[in-house]
Amino acid sequence: MQNDFVLRKGNEELLLDNPNISRLIIWDKKNGKYRSLIRTIKEIRKEKYDAVFNFQRFASSGFMTLRSRSAVKCGYSNNPLSFFFTHKIKHDLLSGKHETERNLEVLKTVLPDLLLQKPKICTTEKIKEKIAQLTYSKSYVVMAPSSVWFTKQLPENKWVELIQKQHFNYTVYLIGAPGDKELLERIKVNSGNDQVENLAGKLTLTESAELIKNARMAYVNDSAPLHLASAMNAPVTAYFCSTVPEFGFGPLSEHSVIVETNEKLSCRPCGLHGHKQCPLGHFNCGNQISIIP
Repeated sequence: MQNDFVLRKGNEELLLDNPNISRLIIWDKKNGKYRSLIRTIKEIRKEKYDAVFNFQRFASSGFMTLRSRSAVKCGYSNNPLSFFFTHKIKHDLLSGKHETERNLEVLKTVLPDLLLQKPKICTTEKIKEKIAQLTYSKSYVVMAPSSVWFTKQLPENKWVELIQKQHFNYTVYLIGAPGDKELLERIKVNSGNDQVENLAGKLTLTESAELIKNARMAYVNDSAPLHLASAMNAPVTAYFCSTVPEFGFGPLSEHSVIVETNEKLSCRPCGLHGHKQCPLGHFNCGNQISIIP
């Protein structure tokens, strides 16, 4: 059976070595968004798939589904082009279900016998060897302080405090994108801990996942590293500031802790994806968090 996967360029490495995926079709959204969309649709159309499953709620993915030439088109009714779908369900953020459960429901519109499985990232021996050399004979924790959205990000001083309160003689690896280097360096310096290593921009997403897998604990925001931890079934402490785990994007690891403010804030949650700054200026959902649950 051929199982192909369409995704936006920049995330493909997470699926490159997955034996359950036959082929990746990449939408290069940042390099001529609409031209690339048309090229991607052409790639989809020529395969003449038996069924297309759409797990997004955006018009672009709806258009891919519409133009796929597949007789079976499945997705969320919230998609603006869902009236062209043959099978659809509502994506309900207030259902209490995890996003993996909601996606399974899309699949089960056609494949009713499927069972829920945890997400999984497959890493190569080369990646495992690189991380093993980096962490050789060390006990360590991983911290991912940054986020695309400011209001999803535990405040900088809280990360400094978290490092200072580590009770064991662990190495602390700070991970992030190249643009996070300055933030992570400030946290490292202000912590006063000489066992902190700034790895911003030095690891790929898959390498970061492998690093997280064997950590004593991964400390993360409601952001991508949280989902890397879930996919590696790694111990994780997840900080939720402006967003809430009830949206369905919380950790799935067997050993997971969710930390959020104990205050009942009328402004929280202030949105699904967070904001570049606190809409009310106080950011109490982050500032009031106690870092040790």
